[in-house]
Amino acid sequence: MSHKKNEDLEMRRMDEPESDERENFLPKPASQNWAQGDGGSESIFSQLENNPGAAVLAYCFSSISMTVVNKYVVSGSSWNLNFLYLAIQAVICTAAILVLRQMGMIPNLAALESRKAKKWLPVSVAFVGMIYTSTKSLQFLSVPVYTIFKNLTIIAIAYGEVLWFGGKVTPLLLLSFGLMVLSSVVAAWADIQSALSGDGHSDETAAAISTLNAGYAWMGLNVFCTASYVLGTRKFITSLSFKNWDTMYYNNLISLPIMIICSLVTEDWSSANLAQNFPVETRNNLMIGMLYSGLGAIFISYSSAWCIRKTSSTTYSFVGYLNKLPLAISGIVFFGAPVTFGSVTAILLGFFSGLIYGYGKVKQKEEPKQVLPTSQTPSRP
Repeated sequence: MSHKKNEDLEMRRMDEPESDERENFLPKPASQNWAQGDGGSESIFSQLENNPGAAVLAYCFSSISMTVVNKYVVSGSSWNLNFLYLAIQAVICTAAILVLRQMGMIPNLAALESRKAKKWLPVSVAFVGMIYTSTKSLQFLSVPVYTIFKNLTIIAIAYGEVLWFGGKVTPLLLLSFGLMVLSSVVAAWADIQSALSGDGHSDETAAAISTLNAGYAWMGLNVFCTASYVLGTRKFITSLSFKNWDTMYYNNLISLPIMIICSLVTEDWSSANLAQNFPVETRNNLMIGMLYSGLGAIFISYSSAWCIRKTSSTTYSFVGYLNKLPLAISGIVFFGAPVTFGSVTAILLGFFSGLIYGYGKVKQKEEPKQVLPTSQTPSRP
């Protein structure tokens, strides 16, 4: 889904230093266009644009709302058109990028070239695997459990960087990884206990356990696909000189035919199945949710860059981890996820593991600055 590709790219971005690319992510012509409006509008936009608190809130809202909307769309008992959903998202996101380019808000969008497309194709395949397994995981798991297990992706990416990019795992990071694994184990245990303590009907209990097992299997595949996508993006994004918008554009455009073909081959497009997936009573809400999820990729990218620009990459990193807690709570509020001692403990463990990871990354970046010189240049008399 559109949101998850941005969320997982954020995990890669928050480990990188600030750069000119981030400073220029939102092109200046857009701000100039706003400034040409009436004085009242200029004042409001100027105040919002320069308000760090507004930037943080916008980023948090976009992240939480996208996960909630995606969960709502795929959580129907009869839903079985995930590839179609992802294709609709890709169409909306690509169209939005092209419109923004026509408006002059994306002046340097990379043109579609066959050489670049062929080189980026493996990344797009991993991208399709990532967002498809993400929707399947959300379909079978609650939002809190999904959020907790998503932390395992950080571990896979970290050790992938150790193997292929010469990364380093410090003791603080290792401690955070241990807490992430522990939180996932506690979350799974709480989920299974909740299923076993249902109304006592063996058939319904067996079905609940089967659903959880399917969710954990899809989540495991999602961790693998996400790590492959993020590491592949890191490998090719520099050689192709891609900026943020270029990555989004190529991902959506190249993955669109893959999603359509997969949908046509594996999914039922009959009128009966379409009516089952889009029941009359919820059809309008589903279409609005799909529209929002497609445009949400733009909103998340905008708010992410805005947050980094008006605060710092370190603040942005910690906001991303702090955001896990309200994201988990949103699943309880909107979808009635069970509240038990185990589930609350798992959420808190996942939250603190993210904080320790963020602090560990900050300390890791500061290490080169704290190295004392081994020799001293003699001063002239």
